[in-house]
Amino acid sequence: MTRSNRLISLFVLAASLASGAAVHAQQVVKVGIVGPFSGPFASSFGTPFRQGIEAYVAQNGDKAGATRVEFVYRDLDAPNPERAKALAQELIVKEKVQYLGGFVFTPNALAVAPLIQSAKVPTVIFNASTSTILSKSDYFVRTSNTLPQVTVPVAKYALDIKVKRVVTVVSDYGPGVDAENAFRQTFQAGGGEVVESIRMPLNATDFGPFLQKIRALKPDALFAFLPFGPPTFGFVKAYDDNGLKAAGIRFLGTSETQESDLQALGDAALKLETGYYYSGVHESAQNKTFVATLAKLKAAPNPATVAAFDGTHVLYKMIEATGGTANGKGAIDAVKGMAWESPRGPMKIDAETRDVIQNVYMRVVEKQPDGRFVNRETKTYAAQPDYGLQLKK
Repeated sequence: MTRSNRLISLFVLAASLASGAAVHAQQVVKVGIVGPFSGPFASSFGTPFRQGIEAYVAQNGDKAGATRVEFVYRDLDAPNPERAKALAQELIVKEKVQYLGGFVFTPNALAVAPLIQSAKVPTVIFNASTSTILSKSDYFVRTSNTLPQVTVPVAKYALDIKVKRVVTVVSDYGPGVDAENAFRQTFQAGGGEVVESIRMPLNATDFGPFLQKIRALKPDALFAFLPFGPPTFGFVKAYDDNGLKAAGIRFLGTSETQESDLQALGDAALKLETGYYYSGVHESAQNKTFVATLAKLKAAPNPATVAAFDGTHVLYKMIEATGGTANGKGAIDAVKGMAWESPRGPMKIDAETRDVIQNVYMRVVEKQPDGRFVNRETKTYAAQPDYGLQLKK
């Protein structure tokens, strides 16, 4: 037995002893939430995660069936696999949580997968979007998206509006590579030309050289993917500052115009087009209620907020189905194939992959009469379960 396997075995034994190998129903079930509640990604993810959870509790109460749900938060402000594993162990062994949720960064989600699998702790991914994550543990469920799921519609949209030549420019890590591959394969299959594919270091802060190169190539559009937070903010500002908008090079992306950044981006974000699973001005009764609930909490709608809101819904359904008992398989089985109406639109958990099936909306940034900037939905691409499975390896 390897040292890694021995550590996991000891961890599982400790978790079992700490919980008393719990098979009896608990009056209170704890859920551990791991996310960046401090640092540069707090406003993009950590705070929205907490607000999404609080909005769900405000609308539905603090009980799942007869079981009260208590959330325990742990701060993980950056990609840090070792710290992610340590926090997961602490939450399961010391805090005796029966469920986990959150996880922004792919490396952190992948790092906890062996522990999750061995301890049989159902875990709802609120963000990390690399396609392969859910294959690493039978106890993962996701309520955000995969990169192919939101990127394939953007490529289809580019073809629909007769864009011929595109430069792809992405951050060089798992989600960025996923996005690049999904866009290129779909766009080229439809007759489009990818002039060049640029991968930027994940820690890049000066985007001017990349954008000047794109401007010199004179494509019809660029397709971009960068992680939420400071990178996207800097890239969008640089796109405008380096004259690409003025040169008529269209901006196509996914999450680069998230609501938490829009007001600060201001006019630099106008007319940018992105394909994503949520807009804060989505027209539905559920979203109006959601936005009103957030307003009472002095919060604003955001994709990360709705992902946490829906993630909390999945957690509640698992806890309710198992009556507060520690039954990982039963909890996961209870939500396979589950469908509901979310503030983002119709939602379903795929019965085989445990991934989310949802609409993707093309959106354009506009300025409202009151001065607010919003992502107005312009086209809906109906839910597809297979975008994350169709990429060539």
